[in-house]
Amino acid sequence: MLKMMTFFQGLSGHQPVRDTLDFPRSPQKLPSTSEAESVASMSVASSEDLAPPLEAGTALYREEEKTAKKKKEKKKKSKGLANVFCVFTKGKKKKGQLSSAEPEGAARSRQGLDGPPPTVEELKAALERGQLEAAPPLLALERELAAAAAAGGASEEELVRRQSKVEALYDLLRDQVLGVLRRPLEVAPERLRQALAVVSEQESEDRQAAAAAAEPGTSGLAVTRPRRWLQLWRRGVAEAAEERMGQRPAAGPEVPESVFLHLGRTMKEDLEAVVERLKPLFPAEFGVVAAYAESYHQHFAAHLAAMAQFELCERDTYMLLVWVQNLYPNDIINSPKLAGELQDVGLGSLLPPRQIRLLEATFLSNEAANVRELMDRALELEAQHWTEDVPPQRLDGHCHSELAIDIIQIISQAQAKAESITLDLGSQIKQVLLAELPAFLRSYQRAFNEFLERGKQLRNYRANVIANINNCLSFRMSMEQKWQVPQDTLSLLLGPLGELKSHGFDTLLQNLREDLKPLFKRFTHTRWAAPMETVEKIITTVDMRLPEFSELQDCFREELMEAVHLHLVKEYIIQLSKRRLVLKTAEQQQQLGGHILASADTIQHFCTKHGSPATWLQPALPTLAEIIRLQDPSAIKIEVATYATCYPDFSKGHLSAILAIKGNLSNSEVKSIRSILDVSTGAQEPSRSLFSLIKVG
Repeated sequence: MLKMMTFFQGLSGHQPVRDTLDFPRSPQKLPSTSEAESVASMSVASSEDLAPPLEAGTALYREEEKTAKKKKEKKKKSKGLANVFCVFTKGKKKKGQLSSAEPEGAARSRQGLDGPPPTVEELKAALERGQLEAAPPLLALERELAAAAAAGGASEEELVRRQSKVEALYDLLRDQVLGVLRRPLEVAPERLRQALAVVSEQESEDRQAAAAAAEPGTSGLAVTRPRRWLQLWRRGVAEAAEERMGQRPAAGPEVPESVFLHLGRTMKEDLEAVVERLKPLFPAEFGVVAAYAESYHQHFAAHLAAMAQFELCERDTYMLLVWVQNLYPNDIINSPKLAGELQDVGLGSLLPPRQIRLLEATFLSNEAANVRELMDRALELEAQHWTEDVPPQRLDGHCHSELAIDIIQIISQAQAKAESITLDLGSQIKQVLLAELPAFLRSYQRAFNEFLERGKQLRNYRANVIANINNCLSFRMSMEQKWQVPQDTLSLLLGPLGELKSHGFDTLLQNLREDLKPLFKRFTHTRWAAPMETVEKIITTVDMRLPEFSELQDCFREELMEAVHLHLVKEYIIQLSKRRLVLKTAEQQQQLGGHILASADTIQHFCTKHGSPATWLQPALPTLAEIIRLQDPSAIKIEVATYATCYPDFSKGHLSAILAIKGNLSNSEVKSIRSILDVSTGAQEPSRSLFSLIKVG
């Protein structure tokens, strides 16, 4: 991290050599006279692109200046350098006429440009004063020089001397023009148009020179074109972008977040200024919006590429991705003011695709590890509350635990974080997180089972059991609705929750089952004498225990009532299957069948009244009563076949235990009735278990 901070300080503290392109937030004043004179006082720098012969003419140029001054002092009327370089034979303006592109207040400085054609000294003085009106006379001077060279009348030494003077003037003009274009928003629009017109004129002259160069013949002059002033302007734009983007953020620590924000805000605001204020003034050939956009983009991309070379921490990886994949393309490139201007520029991404994929893989790995750690920490804290006998919260009359909410938020926040980069990455992380969830749920189930075994003596034991059962609802709803988990994955996730809920139900029902055990044994101990009295006591006992389950969520209270319903029916069938009751007369069998029907109706009515949805248990006891009551073996077969369809786990062993009550059946009749189960043996697995819970001898 120290290396990263050093990296950002180095980039932010960079001091470019050239002046910056400022984008003022309020209208700027025009340059003052003193500022203009300061610009005009700059010395003439020789062009880097000039040929060596031109450098030799500098001394001659200075010598000629001295000669011209002496001639003026003597006031000779002879033709000196002023007439040698006069090229204004056509298109001369009337004395005192202003250029249409001349900025306000420039008329006072037009001395030397009106009247007779200007001399070299007059052009130099005009350029030093910043008068861009000197550009056309200078171009005419260059053309006259080329014509003189082509004519062959002048010596090579004279041509070199004259060309050196022309190029020195062009150096002055270039510096003046590029100086204006370097800070385009700080000059008057008319002066900016003048500078742009000069560049356009020079580009046109470059093209003509290129066409002429293709023709045979030599002029004896050093090659000075193409001058490529448009290219020099673009280079200046790049330097301005580098300086603007490289400035230190206004305030706050130099961390990636603040650096990215500075880069993004600077680029957006500057490009909006270019679109609104410069594009209307610049000729189309400049491509001013594209030039600035490409320069800013290149600097931004270089900055991010340099940062990506470091070993990034998790936060920096995320910040890099969110800028590259979201904020830069959406909030800058496709912002309302820039989208239409930049759609054809083709700036592309700030990082290459391969590097983005590597960063995304790192991000997904980091987030998966974070989610695991956070979920484990949440479970650890929850288990600590159990063991410390902390009572659960009550919410709308139900025991409530924050664990499910914590886990859901952890996963949702991780997915939202990925989606803040791209929706595609959000889809990818969803699969990663769902792969982490089963392991957590199994850990949750193990921790809950340990609590069930070790916490029985705690005061808030049952309340915490109920709270954890209620948690299953939040998990299930999130999986089915919010996360839209596929069915195969959903079954994998709901498995641990189903076992947790089942173990919780067993714990809650344990006392009730202990209370009911001696009551069910009365059936066999009394040989089914007065069975309805026993059933009534069973129902009363259950009814007294039901308030203990009131703090379950409604859906789980119904499921618990279904479990009670199943327990009552199962235990009743177990007592019938004890083989301790043998009835040899049809009257006795019909009487027992009547008792069973009455018991079944009482149990069904009570359980349904208290919310049991187990309609599938309704025929369990009545059909057995009918089998016991019937005397015709064929009719018994039909009932058995129907019964086996409702309860596929009804086996021959269970049937034999029921038929044992009918003491008037022969062995052959019992065997024949049992054979009906051979028809559908193994045909289907039971969706719900009843007889598989009943063991028979």
